[in-house]
Amino acid sequence: MILPSVKKELELIKKGQVVVGVDEVGRGPLAGPVVAVAAWVDERYLEEDFKLKKWFRDSKTLAEKKRNEIFEFIEKTKGFEIGVGEVTPKTIDRINILNASLLAMRLAVENLVPKIKNFENEIILVDGNKIIPGINYYQEAIIKGDQQVFSIAVASIYAKVFRDRKMIKYSDEFPEYGFKNHKGYGTKKHLEALNNHGICEIHRKSFGPVKILVN
Repeated sequence: MILPSVKKELELIKKGQVVVGVDEVGRGPLAGPVVAVAAWVDERYLEEDFKLKKWFRDSKTLAEKKRNEIFEFIEKTKGFEIGVGEVTPKTIDRINILNASLLAMRLAVENLVPKIKNFENEIILVDGNKIIPGINYYQEAIIKGDQQVFSIAVASIYAKVFRDRKMIKYSDEFPEYGFKNHKGYGTKKHLEALNNHGICEIHRKSFGPVKILVN
């Protein structure tokens, strides 16, 4: 099991920098928004005596129950600040999923900034191989950052749970598609529902199977 390191963050904090981790979820689904999160973590949660530290890792390696527990911990614990960015399916279709993902990241950072003091000494650590356009903060792109950097792992978990919960709500609105089970990904059940019922307003019309039905 790969656990993210806190070494890089602690070194940057000791230099007086404010460290923010950014990650996104929801690039691949056929429906729903793409969601990004920017996360700031107080130094005390990076130290060795933080017993829950082992659970903060790439959200894909955690069971749903554990992700939800960590999400609730972040929500109620002073020392974690979160900014969320969300881009709708209509915008995804208009600007494409890569640009939509980067836009969601920018919105997440912009939503986080007012919550943090001394943000002029910031460094944004971004999961992936691209930095975020349109923001004037120092950035570093880190491939597989959610496996390597604690604050990016925090962003990964929060973003995953935030989006999953949104898709569960959509499942109540559009019950025929089963969004609560597959969260918009192209599973067999989802594809069957598309063929039987057509598309709904949260489907991404520029994505393969959906695009075929639209045309």
